[in-house]
Amino acid sequence: KFVITNIIVSQKFLDEHPDVVKAVLKGSVATNKWINANPDEAKASANKALENLSGKPLPEEILDPAWESIEITDDPLAQTLKTQAGYSVKSGLLKEPNLQGIYDLGPLNKILKAEGRPEVADAGLGVK
Repeated sequence: KFVITNIIVSQKFLDEHPDVVKAVLKGSVATNKWINANPDEAKASANKALENLSGKPLPEEILDPAWESIEITDDPLAQTLKTQAGYSVKSGLLKEPNLQGIYDLGPLNKILKAEGRPEVADAGLGVK
């Protein structure tokens, strides 16, 4: 597993617009839940969006195995960000990044807790 997508806002935006951030996160959590409950419909919808953007859909022989290889989750998989950064440093693509404070999972964890779901971890990369 590794992180593919994170929802990112600046700390200033979070401080000034917590209601907007909460709404976006609630929408993301609800969407992820729907995707996991309706994988065939979600796959078809994603392929239709790709068709609208590129002019043609992905063939089933490409889309089906690709879809099976991903896991839609609310967890940002913070540890994998650290791991990927390490690989990038080792290969010379990046200098050692300072990832400390890159995550503030408080708003997401409040939403997950309200749904009776477990909180997600920041792997030591959270806001102090």
